Amino acid sequence: MYVICVQNGKLIVINKNVGRYINRYDLPRVSLEDRESLAVALKREFLVETGFNVEIIKNIGITEFMLATDWRGLTDVHHVAVFYLVKQISGGLIVPEQFEGQDSLGAVWVSEKEISSGKASPLVLKAFEWIKTNGLGLEGNYYSKWKVVKSEKE
Repeated sequence: MYVICVQNGKLIVINKNVGRYINRYDLPRVSLEDRESLAVALKREFLVETGFNVEIIKNIGITEFMLATDWRGLTDVHHVAVFYLVKQISGGLIVPEQFEGQDSLGAVWVSEKEISSGKASPLVLKAFEWIKTNGLGLEGNYYSKWKVVKSEKE
């Protein structure tokens, strides 16, 4: 599950620290803990990654991405994502506690002008598409030349 939070035309994103979207902007991601509901997990994870308490507005829908990549020895990754829209109700941007496995170096607000496929995950690109069109489309996106950026200099 991924979270879309928009204010004044800007989207909150995290600076990804690990995984196939490392060194790119990505959407805050939600992972469930034992016996945790989707709503509780979404609010908890968003607070931890961004510093914001949020109200869940709605489930936007499901989308998918296919990446031709060399990530973890794979040649293709099929990524299915469920998007939720939220509204900030309190809090402020933070840098999350850093520990082994922490996937975020902190959150920032970005406009569509500030992102590109070289600087953002497919999730961020799709979020801006949704902001403009209010739809995710039915077809998945295929990125035939996806490159995992192992350092910011690549």
